[in-house]
Amino acid sequence: MLKTLTLAAATAVALAASDAVAAPRVERVTFASHGEQIVGDLYLPEDIDPAKARPALVVTGAWMTVKEQMAARYAREMADRGFVALTFDFRGWGESGGARRQYEDPGAKIADIEAAVAHLATRPEVSKGRIGGLGICASSGYMVSAAAKDAAIKSVALVAPWLHDAEVVEQTYGGKDGVAQLEAVGDAAEAAYRSTGKQALLPAASLTDDRAIMFKVPYYTEAGRGMIPAWRNEADPAFWRGWLTFDAIQAAPRLHQPFMMVHSEAAAIPQGAHKFYTRLTSSKQELWLDNVAQFDFYDRAVPVKAASDAIAAHFSATLGSAGEAGQ
Repeated sequence: MLKTLTLAAATAVALAASDAVAAPRVERVTFASHGEQIVGDLYLPEDIDPAKARPALVVTGAWMTVKEQMAARYAREMADRGFVALTFDFRGWGESGGARRQYEDPGAKIADIEAAVAHLATRPEVSKGRIGGLGICASSGYMVSAAAKDAAIKSVALVAPWLHDAEVVEQTYGGKDGVAQLEAVGDAAEAAYRSTGKQALLPAASLTDDRAIMFKVPYYTEAGRGMIPAWRNEADPAFWRGWLTFDAIQAAPRLHQPFMMVHSEAAAIPQGAHKFYTRLTSSKQELWLDNVAQFDFYDRAVPVKAASDAIAAHFSATLGSAGEAGQ
């Protein structure tokens, strides 16, 4: 079912919701993924009752990010709405282990999501049969890939999903020649790393350095938004081939879980989201917000609230209400 919502309507909804919500409690957690220590933050609703295990969510953010960025914002939103929510640093990022740092590795990130789900299932606050996954931007592809093979993930929602296959990659990165150039850059960095054991890191984002993976972008280059002390503004360019050949859309027909997506035609690669959605065979819903830029989904109050309300309704319908007991 397709739903659309204008920003004016979303603003009215946000202004109408005037009840204050107590801040969730945040607990530092650690767990293992393929021999590496993963560090996470567990967001617990203010009214958590140890006698009533809650539905819980693994929440993951955009590429090259840490748990304190957009993932934290949505984890708080979900905890405010009664869900236990886990964010974490993927291996090689933030506080988590891993010798190779700042390296975007789709396969490793998918495995880390599965490890995070397994950790949630051990928590006394969590109803282990009611765990869902919420992916934002690039990690949407990792989330659906994990869910397509991990039955422990019972429901999926995505915000501003970046979902690509080879066709969308060519549309996005300058055709076959543009893709080949990026793969060559990545292959050279990978060869140098294997030869020397040292990473040739580049800025992840910059307004002035055109070597940056994300050149002249907002959010990451803005203090008070994505440019936070916990985030290291560097990336290993050797990631390019693995990223460009990663196919998130192939997961769609294999996804058996209920699915919800919030996006905007003004955000990143909406054609990939449409392509993914049409290939789903599971129950599905989508909400398209009017004129919301990709980065505004990360932290701007109105689109975040509109997305969070829709996602919470989806998870309540598919995982059960946050206050009911469950196993």
